[in-house]
Amino acid sequence: MQLADKVAVITGGASGMGKATVLRFLEEGAKVVVADFNELTGEAVLAEVADMGFAAHTRFIKTDVASEADVQAMLDLAVAEFGGLDIVFNNAGVGGAIGPLTETTTEAWDYTMDVLAKGVFLGMKHAARIMQPQGRGGSIINTASIAGLSGDGGPLVYSAAKAAVISLSKSAAVELASDRIRVNAICPGFIATPLAASGQPDSKTEQRFAAAQPWPEHGQGKHIAGAALFLASDDAQFVTGEALVVDGGLTAAGPELSKKFPRTSARDAKVAGVTKGSTGEAPDVRRLD
Repeated sequence: MQLADKVAVITGGASGMGKATVLRFLEEGAKVVVADFNELTGEAVLAEVADMGFAAHTRFIKTDVASEADVQAMLDLAVAEFGGLDIVFNNAGVGGAIGPLTETTTEAWDYTMDVLAKGVFLGMKHAARIMQPQGRGGSIINTASIAGLSGDGGPLVYSAAKAAVISLSKSAAVELASDRIRVNAICPGFIATPLAASGQPDSKTEQRFAAAQPWPEHGQGKHIAGAALFLASDDAQFVTGEALVVDGGLTAAGPELSKKFPRTSARDAKVAGVTKGSTGEAPDVRRLD
């Protein structure tokens, strides 16, 4: 088992890529705190892992990653329940602000940045505060996106937030290297999750995602879980400050998402507002006349 006796915290752990990583980490011997804003999906994950025999190794806590008190509480729970902290996967996400630049409100900007960028900052900050005095190093993994690598890889504010995550990861990796705390980012491409599909992924979504990249299969949560497992494990002990792209060759070919999915182009968008992914909260979207 690659993560035997390791303690991990995974945000956004109740669905999609986060849930897939929770299951993979448990199978590899880790004790896991599942942190998510959505209590209903959190309870469902607890029931699923109990059926798998992992109830004793799993805890759930409702977490708003934009709240410093909530982030501290989820990490403190790992220490209180499992005796320490070895791995933090800052994975919670939302689609956030959508629509043209000229129609994007400051409230939509703030919400998106709070979840996607500030949430990562807070996760790294408080993980380091626990890991440093432990003296045994650790692994911090942050979910970025291919949207943070180019100007046509995702919505405007989302892309800016993910670019910030990549930069934050590199800077933190340099600062924390002397403590043997590794910091890396994962940049997913098209992964068929509830967040990416605005609901439960279906075969049409999966086919569309697969057709947008060189690799002939759509991305799945397990692909990100595998990358996270590598970065969390001792196999990656000399890997830090990296942005690992997991996208089926999409960025190698050049994303040009507005050409592959014209209706998602900000310039041609007929709606604007904020989407809130799998948080359980309704989107706040308005039609543009």
